[in-house]
Amino acid sequence: MSTNAAPATEKGPKRLRPYQLSIALGVGVGTFAMFSGIFSTVTGWKSTSEIHRDVFGGIPGPMKIAFYTVIPVMLIWGSFRFADRIRNWERGAPDRRRTTPKNVKRRLADYRAGVYMRTLLRDSAAGLMHSMMYFGFLILLGVTTTLEVDHVLPPSLKFLHGGVYQAYAFVGDFGGLIFTIGVVWAIVRRYVQQPYRIRIKTKAEHGVILGVLLAISLTGYGAEMFRIAASTASGKDMSFEKWSFIGYPLSTLVDGASLGTLEIWHQGWWVAHVVTFIAFLAILPITMLRHIFTSPLNMYLKDRDRPKGAMRAMPNLTETGLETFGASVVEDFTWKQLLDTDACTMCGRCTSVCPAHATGKPLDPREIVLKTGEVMAATASHAPGGKVSPPLSVDSEITIGVNSIFERITAEEVWSCTTCKACDEICPVNIEILDKILDMRRYLSLMESNFPAELGNAYRAMENQGNPWGMSQGDRAEWAKDMNVEVVDPGSPFNHEYLYWVGCAGSFDDKNKKVTQAMAKLLERAGVDVAILGPSEMCTGDSARRSGNEYLFQMLAMPNIEMMNGMGVKKIITQCPHCFNTLKNEYPQYGGNYEVVHHSEFLEHLIDSGQLDMRSASLEDRIVYHDSCYLGRHNDVYMAPRKVVGSIKGLQIVEMPRNGTKGMCCGAGGARMWMEESIGVKVNDERAQEAISTGAGRVATACPFCYIMLDDGVKAAGAEEDQVKVADIAIHVLEALENGEKALAAQEAPLAASPGE
Repeated sequence: MSTNAAPATEKGPKRLRPYQLSIALGVGVGTFAMFSGIFSTVTGWKSTSEIHRDVFGGIPGPMKIAFYTVIPVMLIWGSFRFADRIRNWERGAPDRRRTTPKNVKRRLADYRAGVYMRTLLRDSAAGLMHSMMYFGFLILLGVTTTLEVDHVLPPSLKFLHGGVYQAYAFVGDFGGLIFTIGVVWAIVRRYVQQPYRIRIKTKAEHGVILGVLLAISLTGYGAEMFRIAASTASGKDMSFEKWSFIGYPLSTLVDGASLGTLEIWHQGWWVAHVVTFIAFLAILPITMLRHIFTSPLNMYLKDRDRPKGAMRAMPNLTETGLETFGASVVEDFTWKQLLDTDACTMCGRCTSVCPAHATGKPLDPREIVLKTGEVMAATASHAPGGKVSPPLSVDSEITIGVNSIFERITAEEVWSCTTCKACDEICPVNIEILDKILDMRRYLSLMESNFPAELGNAYRAMENQGNPWGMSQGDRAEWAKDMNVEVVDPGSPFNHEYLYWVGCAGSFDDKNKKVTQAMAKLLERAGVDVAILGPSEMCTGDSARRSGNEYLFQMLAMPNIEMMNGMGVKKIITQCPHCFNTLKNEYPQYGGNYEVVHHSEFLEHLIDSGQLDMRSASLEDRIVYHDSCYLGRHNDVYMAPRKVVGSIKGLQIVEMPRNGTKGMCCGAGGARMWMEESIGVKVNDERAQEAISTGAGRVATACPFCYIMLDDGVKAAGAEEDQVKVADIAIHVLEALENGEKALAAQEAPLAASPGE
């Protein structure tokens, strides 16, 4: 039984299923194309203008009949092959992606961002190349469709003549030129420049696709060239075709040839052009070229019914009747996750930003998508032969015997992920890669107990001590024993404005206790009414959930929610982005609805409002900020920590090459904090080197895991604290305030001790 099985519902009116719509559309378009040919042949309507194009001029009748027979057949055949793929998606579990009045605006915006190439243009060169191919092809498709529409109209309604035709000819040649340049650029990029992410996945089908596209363009120009030349040789004044600024000059190259010769060449190029278009229709549904349709659809469906940083909800595992959890077979994924595999353009941008892949780990995000698609394609029992073509052609020795994702994906790949979401963020067609990995982790953890041994220690600590550090809950508030911080009783009403959720790292880790203390002092300076839970606070369960142990997550989350709801907690301040994400985005799945703010955002608010007076705060140094994945890519908080650091006078702020949405993970997310990193370079070491290379004397973090990992990485690189100081933004702010106060006190001291007083 699938974890995502749809609940039983009453039968409603029958509707066409998506795969049936594909067939209906293909049959409709193919039938229209066939009847337009029959209709135009029967009527014989032609334009009376001298300035026009005679459709099928110089083309024998049998060729015309073949055209209007083969093209419709190919359109209908293609619709059936697409239907096979759509039926594969329908194998997946439900996923609410309906268009509603509330989300239609966002959906259209996501769609426009995709089809206007905004997402592709994040990589300007590749984006421009793809845009030239895409928009050039659309122009050519529009030109062909317009010609066919004009072809079937009666003479009084035909519009492609005179100046309109000349403009039409110019647009057609221009679109073809842009398209051709784009295709040639793609060929050079793939086979000459060969960027790593492209080179490692180049297959024979890429050559076939690019060859067919280039042939469409070149044969089109060839047919136009000889059509104009043949018309000129017949004595017709073709000077109006000068607007065909490529075809007309080419036609002058064969001036002087006999009319018969030119007509034969024209027919030959025309046949070649039609054949290449038929080849295009043939490869469209069975190669990665299908993304012409599937990618825009995937972009349109980006909006979903849960926050960006939230995992898919699961039912209460103590009450559910489900027998298996997570994803191990195709049917365990949602239909949207399966559509993803056919929407992938294989561009490899996800591969290029994956910190695990960059540091030599087994994971390649693109492979997760492709391998899932391979299993889906190989087990399509509804299709002819029991399979459809895979997302990208695979080596012949790779065989898939059963409907199991783990036929192609190893546990090592799944556990290498840091859940940084860089792959999802950079994907130009909005493929959700991380969700697939997390669902597979749920299966490995809950059904197979197949997880790294060190993670088992963290599980036991969370289960027995309420935190992954394995420390006594009674020590949670030890950091506050000499401070003016109130610890509230969970049995009493919460009579404070904010609950300060300290988190496990802030309570038990020696480095992060200093962050907690600094933040508490800043809150006191600002006069914020805040209290902590102390020993009553348990781990939010982020590490348990991101490592697939949903049962343990719920065991931690539900008592936290019950306690805070009972106390009447409304507002929460966190200093850990993982706690922030879980409390804000995932606790609502189980009834915990709170106003949650990360300490970087709260400090920004205190500074902007004047509650925290930064006028005297100063530090003379160079500082670089490291983006936390769970604050940035999971929750789109990028500027708040930068503004907090930017409020300190004397600091020169620099950025690492990988920052913001392209920032590199510290290596601790997705419960990697509790796992050993024994393969390749350590992620935190590489990130620390990048921070050191900026020449900064200070590194600012806004996450306890990032603080630990970068501090360890900087020390491993041989830099001592007096050379490069890694610390949370709260520590930098407090130090700046205290430094400014000391400077003011030093200025006032001589006045206080002046003679005569």
